[in-house]
Amino acid sequence: MATPPGADAATGLDAEALMPAVARGDQQAFAALYDVVSGAVHGVARAVLRDPDHAAEVTQEVMLEVWRTAARYDRAQGSVRTWVLTLAHRRAVDRVRAVQAQRDRDQRVLDGEHGRPFDVVSEEVEDAMERTRVRGCLGTLTETQRDAVVLAYYGGRTYREVAEELGAALPTVKSRIRDGLLRLRDCLGVAA
Repeated sequence: MATPPGADAATGLDAEALMPAVARGDQQAFAALYDVVSGAVHGVARAVLRDPDHAAEVTQEVMLEVWRTAARYDRAQGSVRTWVLTLAHRRAVDRVRAVQAQRDRDQRVLDGEHGRPFDVVSEEVEDAMERTRVRGCLGTLTETQRDAVVLAYYGGRTYREVAEELGAALPTVKSRIRDGLLRLRDCLGVAA
């Protein structure tokens, strides 16, 4: 007999059938859902991260997010498996960005240990002028664009976190940030 769509071939459990119980806080249903989808979540995380330890951490983070946000799952948006694997991919990409940002910070520290540039005062003045220009250009954005850009780039939040904080849909937040960055680029005179 064929396994129904959304069901795990090994266990016969159906993620779609488990999700309503998980959304109500049923721990046994969550444990069963974990068994059904965690292997695929780990596979996605491993494919993106290429590091088994980071992939294991991301798998746990995603499954915790599934537990916490199960009530927000909307069947009309796709299957449970698609929803969970989308969360996994996004979380893994966020981890790649965080690891790269840490490497960049570490490299800047190492570069700074080799001595200060000759004209430190000039650089500090240029940095202050650049910050003033950026603040001025932020003032040209609409309030919604500015809020989204500031939360994402100065607040260090992911698009998803910005959307939750602003109470806006994720695609809307992405558009606001993209449009805001384009306006900033034009205002600052940066070549595309």
